[in-house]
Amino acid sequence: MKNSKLLLIAAVSTASILLASCGTDSSADTATASSSATASSEAHDHDGHEAEGSSTAVEVSSPQARIVTTYDGGIITLDANTLEILEDTELAGFNRLNSAGDGRHVFVSTGGGFQLFDTGAWTEPHGDHTHSYTATPELTDITYSTDKPGHVVNHAGKTVLFGDGDGKIQIFDTASLLKGDEVEPEIKNALKAHHGVAVVLENGDLLHTLGDEDSRNGAVVFNAAGEEIARNEQCPGVHGESAALGDAIAVGCEDGVLIYKDGEFTKVQAPDSYGRIGNQSGSDVSPVVLGDYKVDKDADLERPERVSLTNTETGELTLVDLGTSYSFRSLGRGPAGEAVVLGTDGALHIIDANTGAITNTYPVIDAWTEPEVWQEARPTLFINKDRAYVSDPSNNELHVVDLANGNILASATLPGTPNELTGVSG
Repeated sequence: MKNSKLLLIAAVSTASILLASCGTDSSADTATASSSATASSEAHDHDGHEAEGSSTAVEVSSPQARIVTTYDGGIITLDANTLEILEDTELAGFNRLNSAGDGRHVFVSTGGGFQLFDTGAWTEPHGDHTHSYTATPELTDITYSTDKPGHVVNHAGKTVLFGDGDGKIQIFDTASLLKGDEVEPEIKNALKAHHGVAVVLENGDLLHTLGDEDSRNGAVVFNAAGEEIARNEQCPGVHGESAALGDAIAVGCEDGVLIYKDGEFTKVQAPDSYGRIGNQSGSDVSPVVLGDYKVDKDADLERPERVSLTNTETGELTLVDLGTSYSFRSLGRGPAGEAVVLGTDGALHIIDANTGAITNTYPVIDAWTEPEVWQEARPTLFINKDRAYVSDPSNNELHVVDLANGNILASATLPGTPNELTGVSG
């Protein structure tokens, strides 16, 4: 299943990852259709992966944090602390990654659906060594089928998969995924298939976006009994999802943000008639949602220099001028709820989410230009607690940055050009 050289790694302290936010640009609203078609045409004969080579399990003394990145033809698993390459797993085509939220697994969007990738972060203690764990990154044979696999959301102890082509919503208790066995999900269905997203709230209610293959216009909420309890259709071009403090859920619109909290929808209007917030990043410790902000409806690829901060408690929307553009893979949140944006100037811009003030700017890589085609590799930001991981495709590099001071803690040269980027906490 793999072609690899598994290396002995040091123990890494467990860290919790932040909620992954939407990863699709306005030019990529049909992203999942494109990525699934690519994976299907190039790898479907092998059930989404190619079996070749083998690997030997390595025992470690504690669960391990991992970073996972794709390149054209495979998936690379790295030690999150040292960036030592642990595994190079072959997988044909362009592949998307989403954390499963359990600290161990990643979902890979393939032609057949969401395929489970085991990062080798940990397994159950085994043998006579009660504190010994097996570390074996591998693409498993477990696939949760759907047409055009889209967004994966981790929230309130639930992991939710959304299929764009069939509207299939698959819900898991996140902890049930830990052992790596195939788990039977709870199945729901969107009212109509569309490029959308779904999330389970803390009380068990299910929120999902509304739309069809031609347009999207809002969101709806159902209780555990399947009864509709709230709906709002005043969110043209609805896209993406993020959770904020107090179980507030925000979805982006072409004219602002739609917030669901305490059983009610609230629309936050953008200051421009077309003010698109299509990608957001939330934080469990902040009521503010970080989002992009685009104003040119007719642009093939707009390169905005402002980001949005939407307070889900007050309904206030603040725009912050970075002085540099960014991409849909540039948004993240720090451990104290600070907003973090990777600019095309090559720096991380740290923003106080409450005031909108830029508190620090940390140079990391050279200046770059966002590519016209959304599937093409571009510098990408992933945050794991107090560390930012920044890829540099132009040099096939990956860097670890301390968010407290901007120091680069580790760097690695990769055997392929990094594209998608995520991680697990162990």
